[in-house]
Amino acid sequence: MDTGCLSSMDITGAKQARTFAGQLPTQRCFSSGHHMSVAMKSLVLRNKGKRLHRRLGGLKVVCQDFPRPPLESTINYLEAGQLSSFFRSSEHPSKPLQVVIAGAGLAGLSTAKYLADAGHKPILLEARDVLGGKIAAWKDKDGDWYETGLHIFFGAYPNIQNLFGELGIEDRLQWKEHSMIFAMLNKPGEFSRFDFPETLPAPLNGIWAILRNNEMLTWPEKVKFAIGLLPAMAGGQPYVEAQDGLTVSEWMKKQVQLFLSVIVVVHVQEKHGSKMAFLDGNPPERLCMPIVDHIRSRGGEVRLNSRIKKIELNPDGTVKHFALTDGTQITGDAYVFAAPVDIFKLLVPQEWNEIMYFKKLEKLVGVPVINVHIWFDRKLKNTYDHLLFSRSSLLSVYADMSVTCKEYYDPNRSMLELVFAPAEEWIGRSDADIIDATMEELAKLFPDEIAADQSKAKILKYHVVKTPRSVYKTVPNCEPCRPLQRSPIEGFYLAGDYTKQKYLASMEGAVLSGKLCAQSIVQDYNKLSLRSQKSLQSEVPVAS
Repeated sequence: MDTGCLSSMDITGAKQARTFAGQLPTQRCFSSGHHMSVAMKSLVLRNKGKRLHRRLGGLKVVCQDFPRPPLESTINYLEAGQLSSFFRSSEHPSKPLQVVIAGAGLAGLSTAKYLADAGHKPILLEARDVLGGKIAAWKDKDGDWYETGLHIFFGAYPNIQNLFGELGIEDRLQWKEHSMIFAMLNKPGEFSRFDFPETLPAPLNGIWAILRNNEMLTWPEKVKFAIGLLPAMAGGQPYVEAQDGLTVSEWMKKQVQLFLSVIVVVHVQEKHGSKMAFLDGNPPERLCMPIVDHIRSRGGEVRLNSRIKKIELNPDGTVKHFALTDGTQITGDAYVFAAPVDIFKLLVPQEWNEIMYFKKLEKLVGVPVINVHIWFDRKLKNTYDHLLFSRSSLLSVYADMSVTCKEYYDPNRSMLELVFAPAEEWIGRSDADIIDATMEELAKLFPDEIAADQSKAKILKYHVVKTPRSVYKTVPNCEPCRPLQRSPIEGFYLAGDYTKQKYLASMEGAVLSGKLCAQSIVQDYNKLSLRSQKSLQSEVPVAS
């Protein structure tokens, strides 16, 4: 079958039937292996909110995630696979480099993974007691997980898709229908959809989705949008980067760089690029640990609770070692800093401050991010098995994770995970203030089910995760400030989504930056190996 709806697998992988009758009119489901007929949909509408398998005798509605899209033939996927094969096919050295990497987010994990594939020994240091960086998550006293952010895996993330394949965990992505769904503020309780037809190639499928939507865009707006899209379609990624020098007012007139990047890289260039998938559970265990296991199986190390205190230098300005807060000194043949740019800027040695490569980093500043999780006392009916765009002034996107994610599945209660943005004015406010504001926004969107005073759906518990400095802010002229992974300091490298790669701040950008960083180190093997030999010789005492 090519279509489906609600997730069909529990965390053990066993098939599972679900009966959310209230969702069926807007979802695609199967009854006894066939599409529901028009008559059956009418019957569902008349019996909305009732349990179908009891009401309708022997009928049982079985729903499942959508199949993984055929990504392997796309140019970006093949290019990403070719870069991965560079490490596996490179000649493994008789004397591997020992590479010290600070930061076990996706950039650091990616760097370590591909260095290990090339036969080298990474030592990955993470300051906290949890893996993942910007995709970290924690388990509360009830055993429920709460995350740093709401993470979506696009079809147009070729390096991430290759990574899942290389680790043998492609089945951990839960693919959703090819749509973008918006909650309508002017029509509370209703949604507006952009549905991408499977029969059309890109960019026609995206254009068709836009033309078919009449709730959000008028025809003059559609024409204006199409005209604005033409140069992006023709120019591709170079056109996106060329918009970097615009002022804010010019930005608003022409399109925001992030919007252009999504349109060009995700929607326009690949048929399945805008398809979305959720991870089937918490990121540290379901994504990060397989990478760690892979690294360790090839002789690498991953250490938690190893915070960098200082980057100590040699007299020539190169790195001598990483000094940790516990007094430990970690030495290597090469060093990588894969933590966020704001953390790195705090640790840049004074001797490097006037080097333009490091000086330009001052332009890159992380923005605050707030992620909200709310567990309700009931199953919300007005939701989807998908990412939802809220169009609210405070809630950008959200999802009912009790429906979209296997590990978080709950047939009786909803758990909404919401991105609270913009967060600048709220990052210093109390969690209670943020929850109150969130409930007020949700009440506007879904007045039939949610009230700000909790007179309807009641909050069982909540978690608010604040990240004061997260992804870097895309402001005019910041693109030239993004550094290459190979620094001007011999033996020192950077990785992170802020470094130079063709994606903006994203999981895909982080993974690609790690691959590019690892590639630079492998290419520099002879130089780094010779440097290490000279260093060892200088340490040998001269006989008198």
